[in-house]
Amino acid sequence: MIARSLRWRLLLAAAGAILLALALAWVFMTLLFERHLERRLEAEMTRDALGLVAGLAFDASGTLLLDRQPGDARMEKPAGGYYWQVSSASGALRSRSLWDSALPVSPDVPGDAWRLQRRSGPFDPSIMVLERKLVIDSDRPAVVVQLAQDTAPLSTARGEFGRELALFLLVLWGVLTLAAWLQVSVGLRPLRRIPTELAALERSAGARLPPQVLREVQPLVDSINALADARQKDLEQARRRASDLAHGLKTPLAALAAQSRRARESGAPDAADGMEQAISAIKLVVDGELARARLSRLGRSRGASADVSEVVERLASVIEHTEKGETLALGIDIPAGLRLPFEPEQLSEIMGALMENAARHAVRQIRVTAERAGGSVRMTVEDDGPGLPPERLQALQADAGESLDRSGYTGGGLGLLIARDLVRSSGGVLRFGTSSIGGLQVAIDWAATASEPPPARR
Repeated sequence: MIARSLRWRLLLAAAGAILLALALAWVFMTLLFERHLERRLEAEMTRDALGLVAGLAFDASGTLLLDRQPGDARMEKPAGGYYWQVSSASGALRSRSLWDSALPVSPDVPGDAWRLQRRSGPFDPSIMVLERKLVIDSDRPAVVVQLAQDTAPLSTARGEFGRELALFLLVLWGVLTLAAWLQVSVGLRPLRRIPTELAALERSAGARLPPQVLREVQPLVDSINALADARQKDLEQARRRASDLAHGLKTPLAALAAQSRRARESGAPDAADGMEQAISAIKLVVDGELARARLSRLGRSRGASADVSEVVERLASVIEHTEKGETLALGIDIPAGLRLPFEPEQLSEIMGALMENAARHAVRQIRVTAERAGGSVRMTVEDDGPGLPPERLQALQADAGESLDRSGYTGGGLGLLIARDLVRSSGGVLRFGTSSIGGLQVAIDWAATASEPPPARR
C-alpha cells in the first residue's frame, strides 16, 4: 500500500529526511556543547593557575616556596579530582589531593601560552591538564606549573545534555513530521478532484477536465484532455463509418426482400425462406449498428434536462396511433416536475424501446410509472402480455452487463437489448421481472449522480 501511495512515499521521505537532519544536529550540537565545556574549564583552570603563580617565590637558598594555597576544597582532599603541581630544578610542590602521586612533566611544555591536554590521571582514567613553563625569578631556572582536573563531571554534563537534547529533538521530529503530513495533504488536495472529473469524462466522451489552478497539475490535465480528444475523434470516425455502412446496407436489403417475394410467388418457397433468414440476420446486425450509433450520442450534452412526463406522454401518443396501440390502455403515473439530466431525444430512445416492446406483447394494458427515492429515480414499464419464463428472465438479468455485439440473441428481443445498453450508457441499471398485471416488468434505476441535473459550471 505504501509503495503505491504517493502520499505515504512523500511523507516517509520527509520523515526520514527530517530524522537524518535532526540526528546530525544532535551530533554537532553535542560536540559544540563539549567544546563549550572544555573552554569554560580552561578559563577556570587558567584563573586558578594565575592565582597559584602569584604565590610562588624562591628563598635565598633557591628553594621554591608557595605563599598562598589555592582555595578549592577539592585540592585539599586526597584524590579529590582537582590537582596542582609546580616543578623546578630543586624539587616539586604539589597539592594534597595528589597525595603521594605526581603529574608527569612533558619535555615540550610551552613557555609562551597555557596548553590544555587530555591525559591519563594518577587516580582518574582521564584528566584535563593545563600547563605552562614560567620564569618566576630571572636569576632562577624556569618552573613548570600544572593544574589537572578530572573529566568525569564533563562526561556527566555532556551525557545529560545529550539525553535531554535527544528527547527534545524527538518531540521536534514528531511536530515536523506532522507539519510535513499537513503540507503533503494540502499539496495533494488539488489532485483529489481529478478522479471525480475523470469519472465524468468516462461517462461522457465529450466531457473534458477543467483548467487547474496549479501550474504543476495543468500539464497532466492537458495531456488527459488531448488523449480524450484523440479518443473521441477515433470513436466518432469509427461510429460514423459503421452508421454509414448500416444505412448503406438498407437499400440492398430492400432489393433482396423484393427478390425473395418474387421467388416465393414463382413457386420457390425454399429459396425464399433461405433468403429471408439471411435478410433477417443481416437486418439484425444493421439495427445493432444503428443502435450503437445512438448509444454514442448519450451523455455528451452538458446541462441537459428532460421532463420525464412530457417525454412519456409523447411516446404514448405515438403508440396509441398505431394499429396495436388503439386496442391498449396506457396508464401513466409520473410525478409532476420530475426531470432527468438527458436530452429529451436521449430519454425517448430509452423509453421508446421499452414502451414499444411492451406494446408489441401486451394484451390490453401497459403501465408506465416513475418514483423518486432520495436522489435516485426508478422508472417501470409493465405489460399484461404472456411475459417471459423464469429461465429467460434469469438469462436476461445475467446478461445485463454484456454489450450488443456480445449478446447471444439473434432473434426477437433486440429492443430490450438496445434499451439495456442505452440505460447502461446513461449510468442506470436495467432489471427484469414479472409484472403485477401478469406480463413483463422492466425497471430502470438511476442513482443520485445520474438522476440529478449537473450544476452549472462557472
